[in-house]
Amino acid sequence: MTPRLPDGWTVRPDPRTWRVDRGATWIGGSPPRVLRLSAAARSRLTGPELVVTDATTAALARLLGDAGVAHPDPARAPAPPGPGEVTVVVPVRDRPAELARLLAAVVATAPGLGGIVVVDDGSADAAATGRIVAAHGGRLERHPSSRGPAAARNTGARASTTPVVAFLDSDVVPGSGWLSTLLGHLADPAVGAVAPRIVAWGGTGGEHAVSRYERRRSSLDLGARPAPVTARSRVAYVPSAALVVRREAFGDGFREDMPVAEDVDLVWRLAAAGWRLRYEPAARVAHEHRTGVRAWLARKAFYGTGAAPLARQHPRRVPPVALAPWTAAAMVLLGVQRRWSVAAAGAVTVVATVRLARGLRRPGESWAGSLPLAAVLAPWGLGGAAWQAAGALTRHWWPAAALGAIVSRRVRRALVLAAVVEGVADWSRFRDPGAGPVDAVLHVAAHRADDLAYGAGLWWGAWRHRTAAPLWPDLSGKGPDG
Repeated sequence: MTPRLPDGWTVRPDPRTWRVDRGATWIGGSPPRVLRLSAAARSRLTGPELVVTDATTAALARLLGDAGVAHPDPARAPAPPGPGEVTVVVPVRDRPAELARLLAAVVATAPGLGGIVVVDDGSADAAATGRIVAAHGGRLERHPSSRGPAAARNTGARASTTPVVAFLDSDVVPGSGWLSTLLGHLADPAVGAVAPRIVAWGGTGGEHAVSRYERRRSSLDLGARPAPVTARSRVAYVPSAALVVRREAFGDGFREDMPVAEDVDLVWRLAAAGWRLRYEPAARVAHEHRTGVRAWLARKAFYGTGAAPLARQHPRRVPPVALAPWTAAAMVLLGVQRRWSVAAAGAVTVVATVRLARGLRRPGESWAGSLPLAAVLAPWGLGGAAWQAAGALTRHWWPAAALGAIVSRRVRRALVLAAVVEGVADWSRFRDPGAGPVDAVLHVAAHRADDLAYGAGLWWGAWRHRTAAPLWPDLSGKGPDG
């Protein structure tokens, strides 16, 4: 049974939540969902926020937060854990300067910590690591030889005794207020882990194409909007570069046999055990991104190799696309690139719109009354399907698409269109104010290189693990547990 939210817990509607029917219907979240609220629930939602005062408002706040249509305010959380209940755990190997920088930032931004544990994972100069840790009042644990960051984090967690563990990688720099903001979410007894926004560290000098792209589109930066963390959603995972975990939820910890994606695996195991997880961008931790082209591409390919073991451990959670049957049919018909197939895709969309309107109608009302809403939602779903398909062509499936483009003009046309349109749309979404055409070209080129490297890693990982699971689409229209 999910624990009750405490009195004083406050949630606010997400600005992108669409409220229609005088507040009776809420549409939003990721994946998008439709919530029908009773008259009693609507009577509690008369202001810009909902404050928990009893069991009814607690249940309503839980519903809205889990759906992602409203988010908690961690600054107003009642009785969150204090910094004295937190141990910071840092895995490190051969990064003395970065470690010193991190520990200085931790001491400055999170006074009163319950402890700092640094795990030296087989550094060449372990004595230097020890001196740095001692200078900052920390405790040192050692691995005589490297066992990997997952094992180092587990060693650090076992060496700590506080009810909360904050994992920080040695190449990050936490910002002011990061820990207190994250701890606000742990005032909810159902939250097992919470993560900050990972932004680019600005201490490396001038920008170039790769560093600018990483600042905008790093794989570690999950955006400026808070969210629940759920597989196959806008925030499907959070990285372990900065992660605060309740010890009770941590269990056996990170899988030490996974050199990559071990953080995603942990997050999904926590969720499967019934814990809530939150992403909180109001807390910011800077990360020193790789910006050398070779190292950057190697890291992207390395991330791609994690899809295969994840697909084996967590079936149906890492498909390249997840579509409802009708949107899949419409995409296939549009891909045929004939007049009759485009018309057929339109007919499929019309039928889907009518079926959706019937599903949205209220008891005792005609489905026609829900038709305007369905006429918005169905094209919205089709647009999302097109976005997924374009991303899969240029990222997950690009080796197969490139082979197809050699022999098929239609495949070639679809691949070029997806590469250009999706790339320009991505630039438009993340560009800096005033950025012009040259910036757009550089961004699209970096975006496509990112996709090529990740896709190459994904196919290599699938080959090594002898599985096609991370390449196979999910066309069931159901969630990962459906």
